[in-house]
Amino acid sequence: MILGVVVTDYRFAKTAYQVMREALNRHWTVNVFLTDDGVHMIKDHEFLDMAKNEDAHCSFICEHSVERYCKEVDLGNIEEFVVVGGQYQNAELVHNSERVLVF
Repeated sequence: MILGVVVTDYRFAKTAYQVMREALNRHWTVNVFLTDDGVHMIKDHEFLDMAKNEDAHCSFICEHSVERYCKEVDLGNIEEFVVVGGQYQNAELVHNSERVLVF
């Protein structure tokens, strides 16, 4: 199973983490796209640990949203394991996932 998770609102980060953890426990591939206020998740150790899980997880972050909401974050520190892009990556995630959840 390839699960796409789109997080647009940081208020739902806790629920998104629960879904992602459960999917990873089932050995599913989890693709995540953070946009709008959801980009605050890049400051969470839990997200960063999951993003580093190369076997089952791929993360995309909307650069425009980071510039708007998380100016203090240095994207250079996370580009090694997170793709910094835009809405094209969101479209790819939806296209390449078997199911997509939006929070």
